[in-house]
Amino acid sequence: MAKKPWEGRFSEPTDEMVEAFSSSIHVDRRLYAQDIAGSVAHARTLNKAGVLSDEELKSLEAALSRVKKEIEEGNKFTWDPALEDIHMHVEERLRGMVGDLAGKLHTGRSRNDQVATDFRLYLKQEAGEVIRLLRRVRGALLDLAAAHMDCIMPGYTHLQRAQPVLAAHHFLAYYEMFFRDTRRFAQCLDRMDEMPLGSAALAGTTFALDREYTARELGFSRVCRNSMDAVADRDFCLEFASAASIAMIHLSRLCEEIVLWSSQEFGFLTLPDAFATGSSIMPQKKNPDVAELVRGKTGRVLGAMTALFTLLKSLPLAYNRDLQEDKEPMFDCADTVKACLAVMARMLPHLAMDRERCADAARKGFLDATDLADYLAAKGLPFRDAHHVAGRAVALAQEKGVELTGLSLAELQGLSDLVEKDVFGFLSLEAMVNRRATLGGTATGRVKEALAQARAELAAEGEGRA
Repeated sequence: MAKKPWEGRFSEPTDEMVEAFSSSIHVDRRLYAQDIAGSVAHARTLNKAGVLSDEELKSLEAALSRVKKEIEEGNKFTWDPALEDIHMHVEERLRGMVGDLAGKLHTGRSRNDQVATDFRLYLKQEAGEVIRLLRRVRGALLDLAAAHMDCIMPGYTHLQRAQPVLAAHHFLAYYEMFFRDTRRFAQCLDRMDEMPLGSAALAGTTFALDREYTARELGFSRVCRNSMDAVADRDFCLEFASAASIAMIHLSRLCEEIVLWSSQEFGFLTLPDAFATGSSIMPQKKNPDVAELVRGKTGRVLGAMTALFTLLKSLPLAYNRDLQEDKEPMFDCADTVKACLAVMARMLPHLAMDRERCADAARKGFLDATDLADYLAAKGLPFRDAHHVAGRAVALAQEKGVELTGLSLAELQGLSDLVEKDVFGFLSLEAMVNRRATLGGTATGRVKEALAQARAELAAEGEGRA
């Protein structure tokens, strides 16, 4: 059995249950590539510092490359819970290849700065992938907006029909949310781009290691400035999980609308068959399972964020074994948000709105009441008074079982002598939409401007289409 690094201090072996309880290899084994990359960079730094000879460095690099290949091939590497974590597994396998030279590699470092480095390397990669997937979702939303510039639908507040908007404007609202998510992850990525290696256990090392050289070898832009902060910090995890949670909330809101719009009660869109499922008992069913699952998986990401925040609460400096519990929720958080973004990027291009059903819904429910008030206010009536007149018009229309445009000119003039025959053109769907031409409004011209601006910013960032 492999010796534990701390056996010189202890008089009896670790209890078997404690070994099983404290082992993290079933979780952190997925950090093998980052751990090996960190070991290669550390070996080169030790060589630069004169701790390792050129020949020793060459032997270690070749052995680390073989270890990585064995792990990737799957059946050639032995996982032993007694070795606890990925760091000890790699070191023990190295020992089998190069003997005592493997122990020399641990000069000037600790598992504390190793795992902090591995984790940052992993999350840097994951943040980059999430950003790429967010760009695909944003690109899909822009394509949806471009395809629905002629679709007028009800805009809602309190899930009640409120005012008519372009469907393109609605899709661009989600684009803005995911644009902010992209920026959040980019900022998160920038802040985690600091290398802990060389901080050792907590106080730094007595060996003259060129940490900036190591950082360049590993692709970090800078080093952590405080050794205690470097090994104890996990706020980069909190930030990633927070950004992921916000992105999942946005996905969940979009999915809720897809669920609603695809229902028979709304009928605004038809789900593509490839992204729906049926019922085992009801032949007529076509269920929005993809949207429902994304909506449901939001809870997993929020749960991971809560677990991570709770884990770090009240931890004294520097490293504590509690931090072993950071990886499982973080891995699940990253895996889940990536899976949800990927499936949404794949589904969104296949959505198509029913233009007639949307327009018909926008014509019903007195969505033109605010515009009637605006019409009167534009003719000089104080808006509060105009609001009152429009409310009376709604009450009259409800009593007669018609929409506002179903009232006669005489009936409207009976409510206000400011009403003229131009009122009916004023209350058409197209007129109502296109009058909202302030910056950020739903007018066709403004939406086209917003779409063009979004296309340009997405193109400037890189790949953006699904």
